[in-house]
Amino acid sequence: MEEPPQNGEPAGRPPEIGRLHVLTDFHLQQQRPHAELARLAIRGGADSIQFRQKHGGIQNILIEARKVAQVCRDASIPLVVDDRVDVMQAVGAAGVHLGQQDFPVDEARSLLGPDAIIGATATKTHQVVEAYEKGADYIGFGPVFPTTSKRNPKSVKGPEGVREASEAVPIPIIAIGGITHDRVRPALEAGAHGVAVLSAVCTAKNPERATARFRAAIDGARTESS
Repeated sequence: MEEPPQNGEPAGRPPEIGRLHVLTDFHLQQQRPHAELARLAIRGGADSIQFRQKHGGIQNILIEARKVAQVCRDASIPLVVDDRVDVMQAVGAAGVHLGQQDFPVDEARSLLGPDAIIGATATKTHQVVEAYEKGADYIGFGPVFPTTSKRNPKSVKGPEGVREASEAVPIPIIAIGGITHDRVRPALEAGAHGVAVLSAVCTAKNPERATARFRAAIDGARTESS
């Protein structure tokens, strides 16, 4: 595997990447705003929050993102903004998460500098390697398990896909897609650094309790493997 270019991840960083990433959302549910979801998830044990707002005007997005940023600052938990480098910069978030069709990872690294957290979405191992070489700090890899957001079952990677991705690069692999409490252990045993969850927390009747179950699953798996 090639070494990343000089404009990629600088040696000697890297930033601390959480193991339990909770994505906030106001599309799948409209009962709780982003900031409340972030607060409850953090209380439940989330160590990384990702602000995810796919729709709406930029002014409203900024208002909501600033509220989440304040919640995260108060709790000393990193906030990553999905897709939007401009929103990440405007609200002072710790980083940005970029999909395959979003702002290029290497250009984001050049723009944001060495201290920003940059995550990248990948569904194939070669995309994992490319994102690493362009300067990503972690990879959101999936869908690992069947998920209602993916219609094509052939796209499901399974634990074997996680293992292949984690062996391809030295940066953390975050398993995403169909993650439930009982699927945490298989993902971690396959080499994932952590998991990312959306609907399992955001649409739960008690998001804090749902997050706490994921936290317990992660900590339990780590304890048994040590």
